[in-house]
Amino acid sequence: MALERNPLIAGRLEKLSALRENGVDPFPPRTPPRLPVEQVRAMGSGHGSEVSTSGRVRARREHGKTVFADLSDPTGRIQLYFNSREVSPELWRLLGHVDLGDMIWVTGTLFTTRMGELTLAVSGMTILVKAVRPMPVVKVDSSGEVHDAVSDPDLLYRHRCVDLLLNPVSRKRFEDRSRIISAVRAYLDGLGFIEVETPILQQLYGGASAEPFTTKYNFLDRECYLRIATELYLKRLLAGGFHRVYEIGKDFRNEGVDRTHSPEFTQLELYEAWSDYRGMMARFEELVVVSAEAAGKGGEVVYQGRTLRMEPPFPRIPFVDALHEKSGEKLFDFEPDRLARFAAGLGIPVESAARPALLDKLFDHFVVPGLVQPCFVTDYPAELSPLAKRNSSDPRLTERFEAFMAGIELANAFSEQNDPLLQRSILEAQAVEDGVRQGEVDEEFLYALELGMPPAGGLGLGVDRLVMILTDAGSIRDVILFPHLRREK
Repeated sequence: MALERNPLIAGRLEKLSALRENGVDPFPPRTPPRLPVEQVRAMGSGHGSEVSTSGRVRARREHGKTVFADLSDPTGRIQLYFNSREVSPELWRLLGHVDLGDMIWVTGTLFTTRMGELTLAVSGMTILVKAVRPMPVVKVDSSGEVHDAVSDPDLLYRHRCVDLLLNPVSRKRFEDRSRIISAVRAYLDGLGFIEVETPILQQLYGGASAEPFTTKYNFLDRECYLRIATELYLKRLLAGGFHRVYEIGKDFRNEGVDRTHSPEFTQLELYEAWSDYRGMMARFEELVVVSAEAAGKGGEVVYQGRTLRMEPPFPRIPFVDALHEKSGEKLFDFEPDRLARFAAGLGIPVESAARPALLDKLFDHFVVPGLVQPCFVTDYPAELSPLAKRNSSDPRLTERFEAFMAGIELANAFSEQNDPLLQRSILEAQAVEDGVRQGEVDEEFLYALELGMPPAGGLGLGVDRLVMILTDAGSIRDVILFPHLRREK
């Protein structure tokens, strides 16, 4: 797309042309030796010798033959001082071509102004990047109050570079996200888990109930799907002897977008042989603790004004009991038609008369909003959990939990179903109802179960949602660097 007609951009393009006409490369291929701003500041004004640094010009103040400017890099900010009587005429002319947002290399000596500010008296300068587009100018006064802040979330999501340059909170949030993921990896690696990669493009999708993104594999002349989960591939590895295995990667679900849902999201899935869903509760609790520590949090986290206590053990809340208690009705015993009428009477949209979908919606309505503190909802109905082991004391239920915080589902875990005959019957019944897959089942996954998969616990954890809570982000878009948006007109 060509640059839009804009007098500010036009003025910068004129300066760019002038620099080139004068033999100055406004985009040189390398940077002279430099120190990070943080290290320069640590030297102090008593250092004496010349130092060099580079960064982006964030402010400029002219006082006749003197110019002050603020230079910043990811480590900090330092004031620059230019005096026309103390620099060469060439440098002074070059300074006239420098705009806010340009990146420059400077060298000089440090001193402290009468106001007590550490400043670099510049004796040499090179333009490293001539910014053709001006960036918004955000001012912070002496009291710390921010003025002229960019408040359009669409602009900040679409142009994350602007968000990261202007908003320290957003920058720290993504730094914390990286630290959290690193801590999760370190925790699992320390326990002997093996990190693997499984296919993103799949000829069959499975491991969750969701609408897939579809594409065409031209060489095979058949439709393919972006994965909705990594589960079925990871469990094949259990059967192959990788008894502690995990993957952190992107999953894709062709569904709506809201505060906690994105069509492309990051999920951790781990599987551990000789464990079960109770073992996965311990894993989740430990993962939350190490993640909170990585984000600089202690035993308490404030999320959207509410204090969450992150100290295990987290309470266990049986699904059916909670639904009965909060609704005042024994909804688990209702037939589908009665459930549908009950939901409609509450104003809950009923898209399907299927009993599993109705139970799920009613649970979301009655129970989930009250799940503020970290907790596990346990023993889900079998009809909601086709890949989980049945509860030995009540076969209508399963050994499954979902973890919640602040009314947000963070994780889903099972004692994994490894009976190949039962699993086949369940998948075949699902495939009959699924018009997308047209009756297909994942025979390669079933082959692995038939070969023999050890008893195991499996856990899927939504990384984006965990980061949301640990960094106090109001929307999942705030923790995804490049969220999906409608195309800009």
